Amino acid sequence: MGTETAPSPKRIKLDDNSARAEPGSDAPLDQPTVAPSTETEVQEGEQAAVVTAVVDSTPSLEEPEAERWIHLQFTWSGKQFKLDIAESDRVFDLKAMLQSLTDVPPERQKILGLVKGKLPPDEERLGDLKLVSGKKFTLVGTPQGHEIKDPSQLEYLPDVFNDLDVDFSANPAAALAYMNDQRNLRKIREHSKKLKVDIIHPLREGKRLLVLDIDYTILDTKPLTSGALPPHECARPGLHQFLEAVYPYYDICIWHVIPSQTSWIWLETKLVELGMLGSAPRNYQISFVLDKTCMFTVFSMREGKQYKHSVKALQIIWNHFPQFNASNTVHVDDLGRNFALNPNQGLKIPAFKDAHMPQSRSDQELDKVARYMIYIANTQEDFSKINHKDWRLIERALPPA
Repeated sequence: MGTETAPSPKRIKLDDNSARAEPGSDAPLDQPTVAPSTETEVQEGEQAAVVTAVVDSTPSLEEPEAERWIHLQFTWSGKQFKLDIAESDRVFDLKAMLQSLTDVPPERQKILGLVKGKLPPDEERLGDLKLVSGKKFTLVGTPQGHEIKDPSQLEYLPDVFNDLDVDFSANPAAALAYMNDQRNLRKIREHSKKLKVDIIHPLREGKRLLVLDIDYTILDTKPLTSGALPPHECARPGLHQFLEAVYPYYDICIWHVIPSQTSWIWLETKLVELGMLGSAPRNYQISFVLDKTCMFTVFSMREGKQYKHSVKALQIIWNHFPQFNASNTVHVDDLGRNFALNPNQGLKIPAFKDAHMPQSRSDQELDKVARYMIYIANTQEDFSKINHKDWRLIERALPPA
């Protein structure tokens, strides 16, 4: 098998007046995966910096194969049930479906007669269990109370913050496999169909889209949800200045996963208290808000092992608003795993925690993100060709504001 010749590095020179491609380059900063070079360092006192970048080709999505479905029957509490589930689904999905039919949560479910021996772990594909249509089994378990529940709890999504994270930009082949996974594609279609968006401020023609996580990205969630600090003290420093700086170029979507039985009412109250919505005089507007019901669970590899986590699939937004797509969307988040299905659009920043501490109050992350986002809005026609993984290097090479 032959090997491809790597494209020649493209050099971007940034001076005090503008950012432009050096003569001889055919595009500015395409897919800036920075090659190891002494030129990538910005030396103190220099008037200009040179960033060497290598263009990577992004593989296209494959045409998905037709899914195969399994018809199952089960008995619970003397009642007969039928369900259809895809071979690409996981044991996790079967448990979620059983919960939706019986209110028996996964931790209380005992499934008898579906397979020989112990039921495989959640990440196991049902197609690998070699089940035949018409298979019968018994479910044993006590249902939970019929109190008001957040609908998204049926998928028992993980916490919004923990130390388990995955860098999907580091393995393009694995990322492509996740994007082509039949189950994930079906979940996108299902969530796109049920998505209902309340437009807070009209979308503007010709603007790019900023999808902005809220939890530990633009505010410290823990003291906000507990009430330990006033909302304005939970905000990341420079929040309003950041939004005002990028608003001329981007419409803004807030995507949060704060658990709450009345999530939108609660979030709206907090956004008003933060001064992001309402009568506070700001030079920006929030266009719409999504919550964790628009997310679903996927299964990723981390250190050779599978684990499940929720994901923010931008295609759900793009299906609803066709003016937005991979070429004009940036997703800013503190969790790289949220980029699982759109790694090229993800811009990861460190989590903002301990808002009351002096080092947190001196945080300048949002100022740096604003400089980078304004730069690419002014210089890049197609965001899908950019690797945001190296955004810090690009931002450091920009001339002072």
